[in-house]
Amino acid sequence: MTRRDVADEDPFAVHRSLDADGPLRELNEAGLLSAGEIRIARRLAALAGVADAAVLVATAFAVRAPGQGHVYADLAELRESVATALDAERAAEAPWADVAAWRERLVASPLVAVGEDGPDGKVGEDSEDGADGEQPRPLRLLGSRLYLDRYWRDEVQVAADLAALADGAPADLDGARLDDGLRRLFADGAAPSQGAAARAAVEHRLAVVAGGPGSGKTTTVARIAALLAEQQPQRRLLLGLAAPTGKAAARLQEAVHAEAGALDVEAGVRDWLTELEATTIHRLLGWRPGHRTRFRHDRARHLPHDAVIVDEASMLSLSLMARLLEALRPDARLILVGDPDQLASVEAGSVLGDLVRTDGFGDAAVVRLEGVHRYGAGIAAVADAVRGSDADALVAALAAGADGVAWIAADPAEADASGELAPVRERVAAAGRAVAEAARAGDADAALAALGAFRLLCAHRHGPYGVARWLREVEAWLAQDAGSAPVRSPIGRPLLVTENDYGLQLFNGDVGVVVAGPDGRPVAVFERGARPLAVAPTRLDAVETAYAMTVHKGQGSQFGSVIVLLPPPDSRALTRELLYTAVSRARDQLVVVGTEASIRAAVARPAARASGLRARLRG
Repeated sequence: MTRRDVADEDPFAVHRSLDADGPLRELNEAGLLSAGEIRIARRLAALAGVADAAVLVATAFAVRAPGQGHVYADLAELRESVATALDAERAAEAPWADVAAWRERLVASPLVAVGEDGPDGKVGEDSEDGADGEQPRPLRLLGSRLYLDRYWRDEVQVAADLAALADGAPADLDGARLDDGLRRLFADGAAPSQGAAARAAVEHRLAVVAGGPGSGKTTTVARIAALLAEQQPQRRLLLGLAAPTGKAAARLQEAVHAEAGALDVEAGVRDWLTELEATTIHRLLGWRPGHRTRFRHDRARHLPHDAVIVDEASMLSLSLMARLLEALRPDARLILVGDPDQLASVEAGSVLGDLVRTDGFGDAAVVRLEGVHRYGAGIAAVADAVRGSDADALVAALAAGADGVAWIAADPAEADASGELAPVRERVAAAGRAVAEAARAGDADAALAALGAFRLLCAHRHGPYGVARWLREVEAWLAQDAGSAPVRSPIGRPLLVTENDYGLQLFNGDVGVVVAGPDGRPVAVFERGARPLAVAPTRLDAVETAYAMTVHKGQGSQFGSVIVLLPPPDSRALTRELLYTAVSRARDQLVVVGTEASIRAAVARPAARASGLRARLRG
């Protein structure tokens, strides 16, 4: 159900603004603006004494933009959206029908600053007041781009800090030692691109290691860490390992520790690698009580680290990247690792994608890893077609059904009634039986392995194509299968952690299973390297059943068999990046449930985010 459907059916729906009038009310009822966005815009306007409807509408869209992943709102594009939402005659007479006239009204508003000049000629946290002691205006207008001022500041700062990193050379580079290390650490037949990425990370203060799933990113990270440590044999290197989420940080730490034992390095370096701890970027920067966007480490209190490696960097938002860059020591290295073709941050910006796709910026320090070792040729053909935006090749690869790929060309919301989902039900029941049997036997390793062998991925959380609906379907299927655990029994229940709990060392996205303990009582076990983490179920606050999850939640994970449920072609969530992320989670088997129209719509719809960072990086 769309926002407009809800507004039409329920006058008190959560997205409906009861006190809005004029064009704001029309745009709210059309589903283009939420009640919260309108409320913030009206509050800002009231504080500045602004009553111009054109300014109010633009302000509301500028407030909305970051929630959609955009750094700014473009007036030219908004004009088209507004025109289609309003009555044609009404839209033609509206002040935003002419972008130039709309811009003039914004320029005249006390809410809007114009151009690139910051207060006192500076941008950043050290310039909070205007040149005349006045508070900065909340909006910034550059051409037809309307920013919330804080996002403009972050964008300018990130571009400047990245350029400074790219132009700087490490002061401690020992070329002969690096060459020797590369020969030793990459003598095992690793792809040449992995060695090139490691060299770039040591020879530059800013390096980007880009690659798809199974391309050897985490293996390369461990070797980069070893090479950096060897560059400073006289002292212990201070290296920060970090990721945007706790789950990604835990997997990074496990991967580095596992790889350390196989590396041809001195015992001291190996011991140092196995002692490294990875953390979230937020914890690395240090929380400040009462602050959500500022941290203990900043431009005045730098991180102590000689180098920082960030894994799953595609999830980095513009604002978090700004805070990380300002906290780095002036002589520190930054290595960003991730897949630029995957889903970007749920917040505004797509920093990794902007960096990788910027022509002429840091070419020598941006290395794409070649080859994929996670899945077979069939799944690889599907993933390559999605990434290459080739809808015909994708349809052909799915229809061929070769090497672990299957396609159910039907709408998931209607397919179950027609029996087309029978293969999916069989896979779910088999997975449920395997998990339940291992859980009842108290075999934590087997239960976690069985759970990791299967996952159902959805584009939405709610609605007919959402996780909530399909979890109910899965529970119903399992209840009908004699080998599965009873729906209301805790034993055999798969768990998905939805909030970080640092006391228990559980992180948002962690997956576990409730198994029978030695005394028969339920114990929740979670994936943690060689030895599962055991927790009493009564200590778990934020968990949900994990047979199905959103594609966003599945990012950074891999599963033996993946079933992807695609929404209709008009779903806003259906993008090329979402489909690529979903299909590339599979290791052995991939089942795509969706119409050909949905598949073609996804491939044709890149998750284009409004961002000025690439233009700034190009200079």
